Amino acid sequence: MRWFLGTIAALIVAVAIYLGLAASSLATLASAARAGDVAKILEKTDVKALSRSLTNQIVNAYLDRIGATRKVGAMEKMLINTYGATIADAMAAKMLTADNLTLILRSGKIEASQGLPAFSGLPALADLHTGNWLSLLGRVNFIQPVLLGIRVSDKSDPENYAAINLHFEGTEWRLSGIELPKPIARTLAASLPVK
Repeated sequence: MRWFLGTIAALIVAVAIYLGLAASSLATLASAARAGDVAKILEKTDVKALSRSLTNQIVNAYLDRIGATRKVGAMEKMLINTYGATIADAMAAKMLTADNLTLILRSGKIEASQGLPAFSGLPALADLHTGNWLSLLGRVNFIQPVLLGIRVSDKSDPENYAAINLHFEGTEWRLSGIELPKPIARTLAASLPVK
């Protein structure tokens, strides 16, 4: 019986440490976004994974857009995933400059530049109240044991849902994805060339 209780206690401690580290990393990232601390944001971000996340969403929104008017064949889908991803990747790279990433996390918007349309309305990470850990639990989506999604949007409906993804790496959680609301993903995909 003691062995069983010891195992349960160890499991509870492990889960508390797991969630505590995630909450601490989230609070640090949100605080850095509020302060506009570019260096801390970059330290807490896996830019490569974040770029991949944005590129995939832009390409998927593009496929949805052209798929709404006609059937997209397998070969065309493959070409779009290859060529479109190259263009979307360049767009994501412009979104993820140190200043733009800080602006996105701080205010939820970005100004237009060459190859990057302006957008606003992304719920800002800086506005997320990270002090109440119990309310944060209601926003957590366990994607994988080392990947958590934290909803930053007030609403959880599929059209307006926005979240950040934190990936556990080494001894800390790092920003590895931003799930864009569908209207923003469509805005970004609309700037890709149409065949």
